[in-house]
Amino acid sequence: MGSALVEALARQGADVALTWNRSRAEADEAASLARAAGRRGLAVQADLSDAAACERAVADVERAFGRLDALVHMASIYQEIPFDELTPEAWDRQMAIDLRAAFLCARAAVPAMRRVGGGRIVAFADWVARSGRPRYPGYLPYYVAKAGVIALVEALALELARDNILVNAVAPGPVLPPDDLSADERRAVEAATPLGRWGGTEEVARAVLFLLETGFVTGETLRVDGGRHIR
Repeated sequence: MGSALVEALARQGADVALTWNRSRAEADEAASLARAAGRRGLAVQADLSDAAACERAVADVERAFGRLDALVHMASIYQEIPFDELTPEAWDRQMAIDLRAAFLCARAAVPAMRRVGGGRIVAFADWVARSGRPRYPGYLPYYVAKAGVIALVEALALELARDNILVNAVAPGPVLPPDDLSADERRAVEAATPLGRWGGTEEVARAVLFLLETGFVTGETLRVDGGRHIR
């Protein structure tokens, strides 16, 4: 999904920087996609749950590109953990990556955006959290973290509107089937989705581009789920 977004941004004329924590090879490969499209691509190491690391990453981007206009926070953990096996450490890890990091990245990016007269922030939520009720047991911290992202987006949109910084979220649904999903399970998801198919990464990239380009949508969470939420 990140690679698809890098390509889409580069096609629109953007220079793109990515952060990585442990997946350096994947980040370098994604950054090369921007360069192949004739734009600058940069991969920066950062633990996004650490405030100082987020600030260093923003400073690296400003040094390399001269400015920062947009932030997309995609980092997330998606792991099934039964309630009786859920530890405080697992809970804290989910919150640190999905919710705390979204706040820390925004906190680090806002001063740079103010310096150029505004910007865009796009976070990643989830179609289930956007629907306002949990549907799948075993994903308690994930659901709570993504619901928190939606609340964070709404509150940040209000806080930053006077700075011309628009804050929104994308809530993907059945976009990419997990590797361990059986053929029958994949077909069941398709049957439960009104459009009858998996969306693919390009659909998410298009949604992010819309939220980066709009000048009058803020505090919104856009579902990209093929209508899954209405079934």
